[in-house]
Amino acid sequence: MRTFGVEEELLLLDATTGEPRPLAPEILAASTQGDGFELTSEMEQEMIEVVSAPSADVDELRARILAGRRAADDRARHLGARAVALATSPVPTRPHPSVSPRYGAILERFRVLAEATLECGLHVHVSIESADEGVAVLNRIRSWVPVILALSANSPFRGGEDTGYASFRHILWHQWPTAGPLELFETAADYEAVIDGLLGAGGILDDAQIYFDARLSRNHPTVEVRVADVCLDPEDTVTIAALIRGLVDSAAADWRAGEPPSRLPSPVIRLGSWMAARWGVRGDLSHPETGRAVPAAEAVNALVERSRPGLRRHGDLETVRDGVRAILERGTGAERQRARYELTGALSGAALGASTG
Repeated sequence: MRTFGVEEELLLLDATTGEPRPLAPEILAASTQGDGFELTSEMEQEMIEVVSAPSADVDELRARILAGRRAADDRARHLGARAVALATSPVPTRPHPSVSPRYGAILERFRVLAEATLECGLHVHVSIESADEGVAVLNRIRSWVPVILALSANSPFRGGEDTGYASFRHILWHQWPTAGPLELFETAADYEAVIDGLLGAGGILDDAQIYFDARLSRNHPTVEVRVADVCLDPEDTVTIAALIRGLVDSAAADWRAGEPPSRLPSPVIRLGSWMAARWGVRGDLSHPETGRAVPAAEAVNALVERSRPGLRRHGDLETVRDGVRAILERGTGAERQRARYELTGALSGAALGASTG
């Protein structure tokens, strides 16, 4: 069984106005450890990250996700705020950077790009046996990652307006110079050579600023898929995490069987990610095998089918089928935020209507 875990970034919002509040230092002043999760700081004080411990099955992961979200929200409530799973803030704000030497160096180097960063993502870690296996997996999942973004889309509003996108976080995040899809690598050594080249170029501070849509983790023996928005509904987080584990496991099995990866060009994958960010699951997506535009449901179903062997091995096939069906039927967090805005007529309503689960 491959273990898996998630990192969810949450916004800290005023409980009345929905405006982001710089409360992370106060929230983290108490113990940051919980039963199967940890609370950590992020680049801005208006954000907090909930890191789940590695889990063996979806029930264990679900319990840890819910416990972490509840703990963050309970602490925020004591300060007149809420911890909410939104990938961007509907209400305009100017973030307050976290105080640390490293964050200070990032601000100095990247200026307004870092100063304005207030985007919350979902990062899914899946265990691997070696760097060779991990790079083989990265080669074989690269064209499927945009569909994961479409399923998670949860950032339609930003800075007081409807952006027209389902995931505007994706558009903002990909201004960072190392963000985006990967090329194909022959070996793990080739992957490391690219990392060394980026570090040697001098534009970034360290390997923590390698922001590929999927990468080998710096600190754990995992593949880390970073493309997703934090999900409004924790059940969507569970679905996406289980789907990614199935995809990783299936890709590793193909590698061992000598199946070659798709050679879909990176510009086609990048365009596919833009399509996913623009429309989520309510428009055409780029098919991960052909690069051709197809209805979103067709691309999503192809992803589930591609992941089927790994989903079966881990007992997650029905969970993922049901979860994906729910997302396709009711929509992603982006559609639900827009529905709340239409109902309340206020961006604060769109923000504060978001439940942490």
